[in-house]
This record gives sequence, structure tokens and C-alpha cells, in this order.
Amino acid sequence: MFNTLIRKALTAGVALAALALPASAEEIYPAKLAGHAFLPAFTLVAPPADAPRDAMISGKFTGSTRNHEVMSVPGDVGAAYGNHPTGLALPFLGQPVQGLSGFAMNRAEDGSIYVLTDNGFGNKVNSPDALLFFHRMKPDFEHGTVERLDTIFLHDPDHKVPFRIAYEGTDSRYLTGADFDPESIQLVDGEIWIGDEFGPFLIRATDEGRVLAVYETKLNGKVLKGPDTPRITVPATPGKDFQVQRSGGYEGMALQPDTNLLWAMLEKPILGENGEPEGDFLRVMTFDPKKGEWTGASFRFRLGEGAAAIGDFNFIDERRALVIERDNGEGDPALACTGTDATSCYPNPAKVKRIVLIDTGATDDEGFLRRIGHIDLMNIDDPEAKAVIGAEESGKFAFPFLTIENVMKVDDRHILVANDNNLPFSGGREIGKAANNEFILLEVADFLAAE
Repeated sequence: MFNTLIRKALTAGVALAALALPASAEEIYPAKLAGHAFLPAFTLVAPPADAPRDAMISGKFTGSTRNHEVMSVPGDVGAAYGNHPTGLALPFLGQPVQGLSGFAMNRAEDGSIYVLTDNGFGNKVNSPDALLFFHRMKPDFEHGTVERLDTIFLHDPDHKVPFRIAYEGTDSRYLTGADFDPESIQLVDGEIWIGDEFGPFLIRATDEGRVLAVYETKLNGKVLKGPDTPRITVPATPGKDFQVQRSGGYEGMALQPDTNLLWAMLEKPILGENGEPEGDFLRVMTFDPKKGEWTGASFRFRLGEGAAAIGDFNFIDERRALVIERDNGEGDPALACTGTDATSCYPNPAKVKRIVLIDTGATDDEGFLRRIGHIDLMNIDDPEAKAVIGAEESGKFAFPFLTIENVMKVDDRHILVANDNNLPFSGGREIGKAANNEFILLEVADFLAAE
């Protein structure tokens, strides 16, 4: 009994000490590339036969005026990233598979992975013709390819969405990027749960994409809203009329294996009444899918040094979970710009791209979750030359993408990570080319065993 108490006291002491450590003092674990595959950037799917004809051409509203001329406007990465072209042009004939924004922890019966596509082209205004869907996919690391087995479109024939949708007057009522920005996904008892950034909302649907319910967000009993929540009108006061930052909703939503609770994590810090971020941490709220309500429990995840947001969140056991943490950089730091000409360099290169291991069962008095350690996605060992693109002579491999939004445990030695390529607005791997959707299998046995 005495020895048990001593062990508990020592464990608690270690946990509290770890909570006080900054991210820079965390242990960094090695990662080895065990497999690499990619889905080409320019991968499109046809809309369902009963979808409005409007959905046959997507991206018509990404410019200042409506544009129906297919592939007439070249895409680029934007001024902040050097205005590099991506080699693709809008609008598209069909719907882009791009923007992979979440892995479900549980797999389909055939072993395939549930993968989510986000809202389309980045915001409500430019995505009313971008359909919302998720997929079942299988990466093939032997051949470096990713097989898309199925694409399931979200639709609301039963009028469960509590506001007017873009395709309101149609029979099929397919959802679009003007309605939601889906960023995280889980499979719970045969049903699909999706975390949205606009509301932020939780969406419950069948595995065939039929919406069953939409839940607003509550923290400490109060409803949280964002600037894109329906019925928020301009002028609106940040921190009072809305508390969640734009593009700050549920980027990560993990399913806890033993409780089947959803742990929904906001991407960015919420705003205080003064309109400023409340701190360098993110809120995490738990939701009970069986009861269809928030539990009232909430936690805090402190961002590490240099991180601006998170990309995904998935449990690996009953207590520990993986969180993607990132900065807003894109591209190889070795090609960082040194002057004003950004033609062949990266003005804002990638630096902070991590997978953090946390312990959800260890919190301090303020509710901060314990950070155990992390791996550095900019410093991956590749001694066996597994990289199919982006290989380095040094035997190293990096994942220098702006948004990395997919992570899941594969087994006790491996995790799977993938990027969101923001088609056609992101590069990162090669200047002048749109980023592909890359899947990397990482051998991280020590990292997964860390406590």
C-alpha cells in the first residue's frame, strides 16, 4: 500500500513538472519514414446525378466576379507566400478531392480510412458550388499511390440543418462550402460525426451522408459563436457577439475509445470580452454522442513555441492522444528568401510542424492537458529512401506544407500523417507546382510508448 502511494505521488509530481515545461523543453522523439504515397493534386470527382447542375463546375466564385470559363484563372499561393503559381486554374469541371482535413480513428470494415474533404476554396463566399463530402481511402505504400474507394456526399433531405442552405430549394439538398466548413471526422457506432469551423457546429450523419442532427457549441453552459455563424450580422463585436475566431472552429475532434466521448478542440484561441485572444491555448470540450449533448467538461491545450494553430486530434488509447501543431509557414527553410524577389524562394518557410503526444488524464488546476513530447515533421529520417517525392541526399525528409491536418495511429509502431493541399492555393513541396495530398507512414515506436 505504501509503495503504491509513493508511486502515485511520484507520478503526480512528474505530471505536474511536465505541465510546467515549455514546448521547447519537451523531449523530441525520432521519426523514420516507413512509407510515402500521394493523391495527385488535380484529382476531381463528378457530383451526384441528382445534384444541381450548378455543382458541375466548382470554383466559379473564387474571383471578384462569377466565372464559368473552366480553368481560365491561374491559381497561386498568395502574396504572403511569394505569389508562386501552382500550375492549376479555376474553375474546375467537377469537384476537387483536395483539402483532406481529418482522419477518423476507426476504420471501415474493409480496413479503409475515413478521410474528410473541407469546405472547398477557403470561405463561405467563394465556396457555394463546392459540395461537401468524405471518402474511404487506402494508401498503397508499395506503389506510392492512394486509392479512393468511395466518396460520400453530405445532404439534408430531412431539413435538419437549422438555417437556410445554399441548395435550399432542391429536393436532394446537398450541402456546400457556403453552409459548413468540415474539418474533423469520427465514426461512432456506424454513424459519422463531423466538426465544423463556421458555427462551430457538430454534424451527425449516416455513413451514407444523410444529416441526422446539427449541434451548436456550448462552453460553460453558454453558446459559442464565430463570425461566420448564421445570424451573426455586421457590425458585430469580437468577444461579445462572437467568441470563436474566423477559421478557428473544430479543426480537431478526437474519439475517446473507452467512453465514446467526442473531444472537440478549437483551432485557435477564443476571444475574451475585450476582443483579444484569451491566451496561448485552445479550448477542448467533450460531447456525448449517445445523449446528444455537451458534458460540461472542458480542458485547455497550450500551444507550443512558434505554433499558431492545430491541424488534427486523435486518441491512441484511453488517455493519450496525438495533436498536429503548426505555424503558418510553407516551403523548405533552406530556400528562404533573403531579398525582395520571391520568384524562386519561400518568403515564409515552414518551421514548426509537429505531432504532439498529450495525456488527457493529467491536467493541472487550470485544466491544461499534459504535453508528453513531440516529433518534428521537418526532420524525419529516411535512411531507406522511402520518399517518392521530396527525397534529400542527406537521408532526411521534411513535410513543409502550410496545413497538415490528418493524423492517426496505425499500430504500436506507426502513425499516418497527411496534408491539406488547399487546392489550388498551396505549394510547399516545389515552387510553381500545387501540393499533392501526401500520405506518410512514420515509424515512431518510442514516441507511441512515451508516458
